[in-house]
Amino acid sequence: MNTPEMIQMLQRDKALAVVRTEAITDAAELCGALVSGGIYAVELTFTTPGMLTHLARAADTVQTHGAVVGAGTVLHADQARAAIDAGAQFIVAPGIRPEVAEVAAQAGVPFCLGAMSPTEVAMALDLGSAMVKIFPAAIMGSRYLTELQGPYPGVRLLPTGGVTLANAKEFLEAGALAVCVDSSVVPGALVAAGEHEAIAMLAAEFTAALR
Repeated sequence: MNTPEMIQMLQRDKALAVVRTEAITDAAELCGALVSGGIYAVELTFTTPGMLTHLARAADTVQTHGAVVGAGTVLHADQARAAIDAGAQFIVAPGIRPEVAEVAAQAGVPFCLGAMSPTEVAMALDLGSAMVKIFPAAIMGSRYLTELQGPYPGVRLLPTGGVTLANAKEFLEAGALAVCVDSSVVPGALVAAGEHEAIAMLAAEFTAALR
């Protein structure tokens, strides 16, 4: 998947699931559950034990579940390389990480750098981040996204951190490309227990609220 395709998918689906948990029973089944609920972009974070193994499992079974799976909380170049080698289709960093951007760009993999301040947004764009993750979104509020588009018209923002069923649509109405949703749709306890049907229901409820 190239960057324009990634942007088009997020623009269509309006959501990206961030999986941050102590354990994953089956990454393929997890991805299938999220897809059945209408979320096709799935980010597996490096804070999850054995993340690369789960990422490879999800990448190897993509024809079965249909999700686009990427790596998140990527802090260093070696993590970016390992994730891409394992099959990551996109890379997400929590902050301004030039070495991560360089590895992803060289590999032709879409990447998204994290930012909070207007200065950091500019730095992310300068490094080639076609999408900018705004964290922590809930603390900043949806109006902050509106204000950022004053000096940066057309910037593609992905709010994350505290995005829920109650506030997700506000961020979209404020101009977000899509919202990143974590524990409100993929609770760590449900993921670790393999409660995929429950996760599918949460995903469906969340995506319905975005329409």
